[in-house]
Amino acid sequence: MFCFVAARIHAADNVDFNREVRPILSENCFRCHGLDEKQRQAGLRLDLRDMAVRKLDSGQRAIVPGDPAVSAMISRVLAKDESERMPPKEMHKALTSEQVDVLKRWIASGANYTGHWAFIKPTRPPLPTVANKTWGRNEIDAFILARLEKEKIEPSPEASRETLIRRASLDLTGIPPTPKEVDAFLADRSPDAYDNLVDRLLASPRYGERMAIQWLDYARYADSNGFQEDGSRTMWRWRDWLIDALNRNMTFDQFTIHQLAGDMLPNATLDDRIATGFNRNHRTNNEGGSIDEEWRVETVIDRVETTSQVWMGLTMGCCRCHDHKYDPITQKEFYRFFAIFNNVPETGKGGGGGANTPPMIRTPTPEQEAKLQELNRAVAAAEAEVRRVEQSDLEDAQGTWEENVLLDGKTIPARDLAEHKPENPGAKKKKPVKKPVKKPAAQVVKPQAANGPESVPPPIVAILKIEAEKRTPQQHKQLLDYCRPRLGGTI
Repeated sequence: MFCFVAARIHAADNVDFNREVRPILSENCFRCHGLDEKQRQAGLRLDLRDMAVRKLDSGQRAIVPGDPAVSAMISRVLAKDESERMPPKEMHKALTSEQVDVLKRWIASGANYTGHWAFIKPTRPPLPTVANKTWGRNEIDAFILARLEKEKIEPSPEASRETLIRRASLDLTGIPPTPKEVDAFLADRSPDAYDNLVDRLLASPRYGERMAIQWLDYARYADSNGFQEDGSRTMWRWRDWLIDALNRNMTFDQFTIHQLAGDMLPNATLDDRIATGFNRNHRTNNEGGSIDEEWRVETVIDRVETTSQVWMGLTMGCCRCHDHKYDPITQKEFYRFFAIFNNVPETGKGGGGGANTPPMIRTPTPEQEAKLQELNRAVAAAEAEVRRVEQSDLEDAQGTWEENVLLDGKTIPARDLAEHKPENPGAKKKKPVKKPVKKPAAQVVKPQAANGPESVPPPIVAILKIEAEKRTPQQHKQLLDYCRPRLGGTI
């Protein structure tokens, strides 16, 4: 994704470049002698070794490996003349004697550079040698003890069991142990007592809540929009997803994928889409004079800055305006990253009362989803019953209509339809016992006044003359299409 310019990697002999030297250079030198070519002074670049040790136009060398006495960097930071001293007076910075000593020792040892720590693959270092061979219980203890011995400090006595359970409970759940839990731990004298305690705390739902605290801050989560009147907003479904993911011990790769692109996974579930709420935690603005496009761009930039800080440990936001002055990132690379997030179809302006910016999705909880399904089934059943009743009523009304036409050649006006509906729609209407009568041939009556009986077209009359059992499907449909609208039917 990025084309970083990395310094050649060398192992420092006596001074750790990344830990001791780079912070001094970054704080005091890189602003004028770093990656940003537009701000670079005197043609000197100190973030790359090859550039730092070469001869300048003045004929001097800022760094002469192995010889701090002739290195211009040292003479300039120690200069008595303010016009010559570095950093310049207007920066209101000055190196301490300890920092100057670090630079001297570093140059004397060869001025070796190490690539930016963020781009160096971690390697397991060898265990340090310690005098006390019995104190440590694991490999990490060896490093702690080595530093203690270097500083001539004796390790503290082992904590009491009461202290252990208090520390573990607060660290893993944020809640102190109950008296009952303390008593149970003190009574467990097995060799695995502490391991069992930790396992119990890790299995607690409080564990995810405790571990989520830092990530909520990283993701700029809040229950308000963070701007102007700071109105309420609804993002707690993402917060609960985060807690659940930590309690399920989701692997870090999946944890990352789901929050950055959960909606793009094959057959993405509602949970997958909720996970992407990480990138919807930005500020929202519904101020009357705000410009939609301006805030849409601000939102995209917020995602770039947050994602780079949280997952990459880089302050990429500096490159919004210029090449980074400390880290190896250019402004062009910032906007390459910007393009990835510049795809969401949103306006940038928040909803009323601090609501989130569209697009939004419905995010019912599992309990709410179950209730919704139950209600949907009840609605579907009720609608089916209504259709059944209406169908029965229409069948009865149609039968009456057909008899009326066959007897006197007139239809029933819609306003009189209620007289032919059963009083109890839910009850099945019994077919009336028909007395054998001689049915005259149907007549075609002419249209009468408004709201009165209407003429029945000859084709319909012809179908009515045919016994219902002998009508073709097409004739049955034709009769329905003509009859139902006149009876108020919707089928």
